[in-house]
Amino acid sequence: MEITNVMEYEKIAKEKLPKLVYDYYASGAEDQWTLQENRNAFSRILPRILKDVSEIDVSTRVLGFNISMPIMVAPTAMQKMAHPDGELATARATSAAGTIMTLSTCATCSVDEVASTGPGIRFFQLYVYKDRNVVRQLAKRAEEAGFKAIALTVDTPRFGRREADIKNRFALPRDLTLKNFEGLDLGEIDKTNDSWLASYAASQVDQSLSWKDIKWLQSITSLPILLKGVLTAEDARIAVEYGAEGIIVSNHGARQLDYVPPTIMALEEVVKAVQGRIPVFLDGGVRRGTDIFKALALGASGVFVGRPTLFSLAADGEAGVRKMLQMLRDELELTMALSGCSSLREISRNHIKTDWDFPHYLPAKL
Repeated sequence: MEITNVMEYEKIAKEKLPKLVYDYYASGAEDQWTLQENRNAFSRILPRILKDVSEIDVSTRVLGFNISMPIMVAPTAMQKMAHPDGELATARATSAAGTIMTLSTCATCSVDEVASTGPGIRFFQLYVYKDRNVVRQLAKRAEEAGFKAIALTVDTPRFGRREADIKNRFALPRDLTLKNFEGLDLGEIDKTNDSWLASYAASQVDQSLSWKDIKWLQSITSLPILLKGVLTAEDARIAVEYGAEGIIVSNHGARQLDYVPPTIMALEEVVKAVQGRIPVFLDGGVRRGTDIFKALALGASGVFVGRPTLFSLAADGEAGVRKMLQMLRDELELTMALSGCSSLREISRNHIKTDWDFPHYLPAKL
């Protein structure tokens, strides 16, 4: 089967993966309204004509690093459930594409294993745990492994209600483990069950995490800190005040609180709130180059893709992730050409019309 767009990888992944694994990757919280709206809420494009688009430049800079395109890989947990090479395949593919990979705290390959695949710009997604010594160890390991930034997840004081996982009695397969926790001093914990690391990661997230802890995290690492999970202008302004060096507009793939805004709808107010002081990125719902164009038009400095990475990895390993990233890049270039933009800086708010530009707009069921 000739793959012609990123969404076709999901169909292949659904056929190849055990139902328990596919549902874990694909499902959202409760009614899954936000999961659907993450895709449905993208806006309309208003192309401009008779522009010289004989050469298209999609390169950009993120936190001072040159990357080939504004398309990066989001953190997704337990990638070895999708393919035996897991995060190592994703790391190689992302590096070959000249862009950034974000490794999940709950990865099935460690920061050191990912670093061993060769050069590349990598970020580390971090949860804050009740035992702050564990957080110190995780941040130190990432820094020593050459990771360039920490993406601090801030929308998960508790894990959302994912009913597919409840029905499937989801658990990490016995032959896999969360590699970033191996060898850490985890204190006194119950190690009697086969998936004790997964149980630890799920049960020990610190529900008391607050703004003051951003300063604490800055005191234990020299890496820049991006806040992942911001959806409002109010929180965006506070993030700037507390020294965040970037914001990732994210609703956790619609896996946390259902009926929160789709990320593309929340993006513009966050961008306006930070007033250019720090970069803002979009994570959620991106499946086409046209989606990326719309996010850039609303002020995003780039996008992160999560589920497309998992599904392309499941379908064809490293080659699948490479092709997925290339297809998104090709579609972005085509969208830019047909919209009269030869570089990213030429993409503006004038190129799109959002549904919420109209006073009568109200999403279904909201």
